[in-house]
Amino acid sequence: MKKLVLTGAAGRLGSYLREPLTKLAEQLVSTDLVDNIGKLYPGETYVKADLSDLAAMTELLQEADMVVHFGAIGDEAEFDAILSSNIVGAYNVWEAAYQNGVRRVVYASSIHAVGMHSRTDFIGTDVPHRPDTFYGLAKCFAEDLGSLYWDKRKLESVCLRILSAAQVNNARSLGSWLSYDDLIHLVERSINTPTVGFTVIYGVSNNDRAPVDNAKASFLGYRPKDNAEQFAEKVLADEAPQDLNDATFLYQGGPFASVELGNSGVASMNVIDDKKQT
Repeated sequence: MKKLVLTGAAGRLGSYLREPLTKLAEQLVSTDLVDNIGKLYPGETYVKADLSDLAAMTELLQEADMVVHFGAIGDEAEFDAILSSNIVGAYNVWEAAYQNGVRRVVYASSIHAVGMHSRTDFIGTDVPHRPDTFYGLAKCFAEDLGSLYWDKRKLESVCLRILSAAQVNNARSLGSWLSYDDLIHLVERSINTPTVGFTVIYGVSNNDRAPVDNAKASFLGYRPKDNAEQFAEKVLADEAPQDLNDATFLYQGGPFASVELGNSGVASMNVIDDKKQT
């Protein structure tokens, strides 16, 4: 490919994707809201742009082959903030991609699009949407947007329902962990698979306790190698008894299933900021 665009390049997950994506195209254009993202990799340029600005997105995606869309608010927030960044922003990415003849959107969706399904259910990629927050609702919107643009405009999409791409430090993450190496592998397969149409796949490593089923997306060739079970002994020894009246422990969305709408779900998750440094 000649040109790839990565939104959310200044974020934690974006920081791990930047270098691998430079290997897949002649030019990687990284974008976010910060003034700069530090040292650039060979073949990478940076453009500051706002997802809520359709004109900026349309200009950014000119002559792009694909866009890897990881930009947006990464937590539950008040609806107006989610609306601007995560809902209008998603529309702007898909519409700008369509206007520019971009072939495919690879989108960072989330387990929170289906977060109110029971934690004990082994859910597939075809379960109905059951969002746990405004954040999850925005993920549902973007997935449906991808489906619509495929059906009506033949713009391909792969929606990556990421469970938890963070260090394993609680019992839930023994099933939900997505390692950074497996994240990279998942995005690469979403880019280099010849035909995807509209596809949903869970972003999760090869965990013994994974609560989701990717069988219907197996054609992507995503075969994760890492397994959170290596952390189980320490994590379970440190874990407090679970209150089964707490929605955190009952539903796929974990803490997002228990917070009031508009309140942070990440605040109680002890996510370690191990962003890759260039």
